[in-house]
Amino acid sequence: MVAASFAVLVAISVLTCLLMAWVLGANSNSPPFAPAIGANAISTMQAAFVIGLLAAAGALMQGGSISETVGADLIDGVTITPLAATAGLLTAAAFMGVGIYTRYPIPAAFATTGAMIGVGLSLGGDPALATYRRLGTFWALVPIMSGGLAYTTAVVLRRDDVPETVGVPLLAGVVGAIVANVRLGVLPDPVADQGTLARTLSRQVGGGPTLVGNADLGTVVVTVAVGALAFAWVRRRVRVSVEGGIRSFLLVLGGIVAFSSGGSQVGLATGPLENLFRVELGLPGIVLLSIGAAGILAGAWMAAPRLLQATSREYAQLGVRRSIAALVPGFVIAQLAIALGIPISLNNIILSGVIGGGLAGGSAGVSTRKIGVTITFWLLTLASSTVVGYGLYRLFAAVIGS
Repeated sequence: MVAASFAVLVAISVLTCLLMAWVLGANSNSPPFAPAIGANAISTMQAAFVIGLLAAAGALMQGGSISETVGADLIDGVTITPLAATAGLLTAAAFMGVGIYTRYPIPAAFATTGAMIGVGLSLGGDPALATYRRLGTFWALVPIMSGGLAYTTAVVLRRDDVPETVGVPLLAGVVGAIVANVRLGVLPDPVADQGTLARTLSRQVGGGPTLVGNADLGTVVVTVAVGALAFAWVRRRVRVSVEGGIRSFLLVLGGIVAFSSGGSQVGLATGPLENLFRVELGLPGIVLLSIGAAGILAGAWMAAPRLLQATSREYAQLGVRRSIAALVPGFVIAQLAIALGIPISLNNIILSGVIGGGLAGGSAGVSTRKIGVTITFWLLTLASSTVVGYGLYRLFAAVIGS
């Protein structure tokens, strides 16, 4: 009887995880292609299809670090039970469902973090204050970093004294160099949990002397080579057609950010089940990430177009140059968060970039009212999801038993 009850609870927890991942695919993984749609570089339906595939791939290859943080580091003194995980995930999914319905993107990181803190406190756990300070600092810096970098990049790209055949390819080179050092779970590394393309290729040729930190000569050479290839590819396309080349780079950027989005968001759905899958069931992490990736794929394909329209048309009217400026910080910050194991909101990053890029052309294209309402939604989400998560678990525990 006990085993049967446990099996039912596990099944419910998994279904809740899938629901949460579905909402993430529809909500938080949509913004990466919003600037591209706003610049008419891709259609809404095409973007939804590509987002699903790339975000699911990112979830499988990069989702482990965020999942561990959400599952173990948000509360001290207790472990998250399947019932508590279900309560937390239902709370977060409900908040983001409201965002989809109202067309105001609610940050998944805020909703999930608040919900899991609430259920953890309801379990009798203690606040993980050190973790909260780390998360709060990073979250507070995101709009400044994203909006500021997007604004600066957009201003530079719009300058008449910066040739299109130089400015955009140089930016592509920087992105390519960062891509070479993106951490991927499919690449083994003797030092870190996840390897990078640059370090993996470097080890194949012996690496060479260490230069800075853990970076050896081979890693630096591969990084520069990948950046040079990206520069040459974009420069060649821009020389053939300036607008065509820039649009091509914009689409590639959207794909890279969508991949990063999956890696940074899937942990918000799978994290609450970390203890259940890894400890109680003894399953490898890839099994849990696969469940999350499947939900993200389904959500992106089935429901992303609605939010894509909202984020691409209503926040700022961007051209291709300002759209590129909005996506670059999204990619950089998302990868930094993954490396640090910090759950983040892609809505926060991308929309800050969209606003920063839009302001580079004047404030006329930016809806200040919608921005203000969105920020209010974000602040309310963190506090109210904590309260709802706390109360929902207490209700479940009273009716079902802990």
